[in-house]
Formats: sequence, C-alpha cells, structure tokens
Amino acid sequence: MSSPNRSAFFIPLLLLFVSMTALAQDQLVNDLVSQYENFKETSLNKRRIKHKDLQPLIEKYKNQAGITVTKVGESIEGRSLSLLSLGSGDTDVFLWSQMHGDEPTATQAIFDILNYFSSEQKNNAQKLLLKKLRFHFLPMLNPDGAEVFTRRNALGIDINRDALDLASPEGRTLKRVRDSLEADFGFNLHDQSKYYNAERTDKPATLSYLAPAYNYEKDINEVRGNAMKVIVLMNALVQGFAPGQVGRYNDDFEPRAFGDNIQKWGTSAILIESGGFLNDAEKQKIRQLNYVSILAALYSIATKSYKKIDLADYEKIPQNDRKLFDLKIEDVQYELLGNTYTLDIGVHYLEVDNASHSNFYTKAQIMDLGDLSTYYGYKTFPANGYKIIPGKIYHPKDGVLPTKEKAYELLKKGYVYWLGALTMEDNGFNFPMQVVSKKFMLPDFRLYVGLNPSFLLSKNGVISHAVVNGYLIDLQKESSHFRNAIFLR
Repeated sequence: MSSPNRSAFFIPLLLLFVSMTALAQDQLVNDLVSQYENFKETSLNKRRIKHKDLQPLIEKYKNQAGITVTKVGESIEGRSLSLLSLGSGDTDVFLWSQMHGDEPTATQAIFDILNYFSSEQKNNAQKLLLKKLRFHFLPMLNPDGAEVFTRRNALGIDINRDALDLASPEGRTLKRVRDSLEADFGFNLHDQSKYYNAERTDKPATLSYLAPAYNYEKDINEVRGNAMKVIVLMNALVQGFAPGQVGRYNDDFEPRAFGDNIQKWGTSAILIESGGFLNDAEKQKIRQLNYVSILAALYSIATKSYKKIDLADYEKIPQNDRKLFDLKIEDVQYELLGNTYTLDIGVHYLEVDNASHSNFYTKAQIMDLGDLSTYYGYKTFPANGYKIIPGKIYHPKDGVLPTKEKAYELLKKGYVYWLGALTMEDNGFNFPMQVVSKKFMLPDFRLYVGLNPSFLLSKNGVISHAVVNGYLIDLQKESSHFRNAIFLR
C-alpha cells in the first residue's frame, strides 16, 4: 500500500482531532504514514507465522529499557504466552491477538507498534502516549493453532467461546491477565473472511469493528459507549486508506465470548477484524491499516479526544455482509444437453496448506451458480455474449517446455490441460494450465457447485479468455493475476 496523499488521507481524522495542536497533528501524520516502513517488523512478512518466529523479537524486548516482558502462561503443547508492557500512564490498555491460530494480521501489527514505541529518538506524540498510557501486549494467544494454521487450539475448542468455562489454559491466561490489569480499554484483534463486504456495496470489509454487547438487550453504558466512540474515530481514519471498505460486526450478545464478557467486566472492548483487500493475499496492506488505526485510537484515548465524538456515528458504519466472490462471471452462456442457458458463476480461491503449514496454494471452487445479481466479486467479468468452451488435453512433444508463453498459445487453441509429470513444486505455481497425469480422464463437462472451474470463453467464435483454476486470463492481453494451477491425477 503506497502512502496516500497526506492532506486527503487526514481530512476526516483532522476534523475529529480539532482540539489538537497543529504540532501534534503534524507529528501524528508523520508517525502513522510517512515513517511506517521505519517501524515495520520485516522479519514477519507472511501470514503463516509461528511461535518460534516471535521469540527472537520478544527476547530483544526483554533487554530493552522501559519494556517489561512477563511469561503469563503456556499453551496446551507448552508454548509460552508472553505479556509485553510499557508506558507510565494511569490509563491501562490491553491488546491481544491471534486467539484464533489462523488470524495473524494484527500479531504482525503489534510488533510494528512495539518498534514504533521503542525507537531511540521519540517525537512528541510518542512521548505523550508513553506518558499518558500503559500498554500491555499479548501477541499470539493460540500458538498451538498458529503452528498448524488453524482456528482452534490443541484441545480442539474455540478459545473465543471459553470465557465462562475457562477449560483451556489459553483462556484462563487471558482471563487472569485481564483481571490483574483491570484495563480501561481492550483491543481484541482478529481476522475475518475476505468474503465479507460492506453491506449493499461491492467493497470488501477490509476492516470491521465492533463494540460487543454485554447483555442480550444490547444496552449501551459508559464502558461500551467509549468503545463505540473510539471505533468511530478509527473508521474515519481508515476511510482515507480504503474508502467504503469498513464494516460493523454483528453485535448480537454471545455469553461465552471473551469480547462480550470483557465489556461486561468493565473494560471498554474493541474488536478489530482484518478482512480482505484486492491483491493482498498476505494482508500486508491490512497490517498497515491495523498499525495506523490502533495508534490513532491510542492517541485519542491518551488525549481523551474520543469523548467529543458523537455516539450516533457508530450506527452509521455499514454492517458486515458476506456476498463477495474472488471471481464473478456474469451472464455467460452455458450449453447443457443440447440447450443453451445464461447464468452467473461465483468462484472462491480456497487455500491449501503445505505439509509444514508455512505456505499455501489455491484450489478454486465454484461456490454458487444462477442469479448472483445481489453478489459482488473482487474481479467481475461481464460475459454477455460469451460462451463457455470445455478445454482439451495437450500432449507435449519431447523437449517442449511448459512456459507461460506456450500456455497462452495453447489456451487460444482450446487446450486447458497439459499432460506431463510436473508437480505443484515443479511448475513454480505460475504455469497457467492445469497439469494432468497419464491416468487423468477428461470428464464430460458440466458445471456444478464444488467444481474446480477450468474452461475457455469464446465470443463470436474466438477464444478470448481462459479460466484456469478459477483465475481469469485475458488471452488478448496475455495478462492475469494468476497464482497457480493444480496437478490433477
């Protein structure tokens, strides 16, 4: 994400921060935007981070003046849970991340924020935050889940539904730390599906916020109201990065959830959910949004400027919806049993982890067919007048290499499948044809929910586009955001 125009980016924020001095405004602008790359923790740059990746960073902070590192618990499999505390203020802020093992975006942002505060030369904004607040960071609450990149812990339970039972050691640690701090504000940091959109728009809910309810009636007391006001501020700021790409999470009361109970226990709880952003598979742009919006929120807490925000603005944030596809093909012609039908196709790119859960490839799947006019796509292709053409298998001659250039040539001739001995590792993930073994039998072509979509699109008798493992390829421009094909046996 390139840094946006500063004046355009900060107009909403400056309107909220009218009580701040011009100097403080300038410092905030510089700290949150122009200097981000100086504070970004470069050792964490992919989503599948593990407990061992954090330990050198935590060890570094153990030896840094002003930061206290405390082991506060262990996971079921014996991985340490650490709390990093800094600042000297009277207002305590508790931030925890990766309660779900496959939700690491904010864990990376936490270490960016720690770098921000640990810089040797501190500006006035940093000094003010450290003077007014005391921060407590508990990154990667579920390291066992992170190890295998899954939501639940080693016990197989969702820690975020363990606030009452406290069956898990991770849940007990979170409760114990919350109770010991009696923090004024708490930031519950998660990832959500990239298929959420801001209600009735084609915009992904890149960030979604929630001030959880503390009872079934969804009453608003001062504790919850303060969380809502801070969320209004963060929403205004993020609009400058990603206009229209903020959602509001459903606030139905969940009596087992930590966020709802932490609100009930007297800490103003703020849920942040990191969703999707176009062409940001590793969520590094969204990581920056976490960094920026959390620091802005902390500044508003330190200066108490959030108190001036109109509570009614919270309800103006669009609610989350879930109506996004990775690819949506509209009004395409499909021939079945001698008749031609016109329909829409919605495709998701499902992630398949490697054996070590350190990387992934995508396997596309048709998620819906028919009238998808109320749905949206990260990529939408209006296919009126286009016809689906099943692909053929190409039998390469000796010495013919599976290059991207050769693939484009073959796709234009109606071939979608390359017969060969390549594997996912061999083809480098970017050869834009499906690779098949000698045992592979081309089935009778029929669309259905669950199908891996690979076919051609023709218009006026000319094959102009291909869909390979769900990725749309413009054969005239020979361009796409293609990630990988898959090997079919």
